[in-house]
Amino acid sequence: MEVLYFILQLALASSVPLALVAFGALFAERSGVINIAMEGIMVMGAFVAAAMIVVMEGLGVPAQWIVVAALAIGLVVGAVYSLLHAFASINMKANQIISATALNLFAPAFAIFMARTYSPDGTRQIILGQNYKITAVPVLSDIPFLGPILFQQAFLSTYVGIVFFILSYIVLFKTRFGLRLRACGENPSAADSVGINIYKMRYAGVVISGAFAGMGGVIFLLSFATTFSATVNGFGFLAIAVLIFGQWKPRRILVAAAFFGLMRVVASAYEVIPFLNTLGVPRQVYSIIPYAATLVVLAFVSKHSAAPRAAGQPYDAGKR
Repeated sequence: MEVLYFILQLALASSVPLALVAFGALFAERSGVINIAMEGIMVMGAFVAAAMIVVMEGLGVPAQWIVVAALAIGLVVGAVYSLLHAFASINMKANQIISATALNLFAPAFAIFMARTYSPDGTRQIILGQNYKITAVPVLSDIPFLGPILFQQAFLSTYVGIVFFILSYIVLFKTRFGLRLRACGENPSAADSVGINIYKMRYAGVVISGAFAGMGGVIFLLSFATTFSATVNGFGFLAIAVLIFGQWKPRRILVAAAFFGLMRVVASAYEVIPFLNTLGVPRQVYSIIPYAATLVVLAFVSKHSAAPRAAGQPYDAGKR
């Protein structure tokens, strides 16, 4: 049972940033802008948050307050960084794939340069000084089965991510703002004809996607890394796969995130799984499992794509 609890805890910790970043990409694509820059935005959010975490640790700030501050920093940095993609895609009507790719290339290079320039030892790593796990949540950790999985050796950032899932679903599908945002991604000309500002709504979608990706980068950092090395191990790209696998629908996205989260656990923690550990398969084979699963799944799912009809199409009010 201890091994099962450990695996499920890791799967949950992996699924939350995947789902959160996929939800962010959902906002952008529902508004009509394709944002595959989630990897770069995650790196940028995690980098700035990591640098601030080191400063706050030196000031003696309590651990969980550091977590809250880091998540807020990641959110703001991700939102600001995504404005570059929004401006290029919406105002300049640039190719959205190329614009997002530029952000993906710039972020790790910038993080490495800044880390090497300002770190005391001149390396590209930012080393965190402590672990941010919550050993046990009082009362809730004693619940049979669910307690050890959800409320022992957990992270506050995981709970924050779950809250954001719920809020984002309500905003996107239960509010007037969400209805207008989705209209911009399906039929922007019709939305414009009833007075909806397409440009503002698309800006909102991209900025929200950046905020979620920035937070996702911080959650990844706090959950899986004691050092920041200008990478989030492909989580941003996996989140795009989660979005496509989930067919741009929140419930399916959660299922897809759980699936890919479990695949990542198999890749990284196969040694503690008795059955897999006795197979004698090389470690490199397990390392490619999440990405091989991505290719296999997308090969079947992409044929039945349910993407917003206007996603990736720059809007020109003069052609309405």
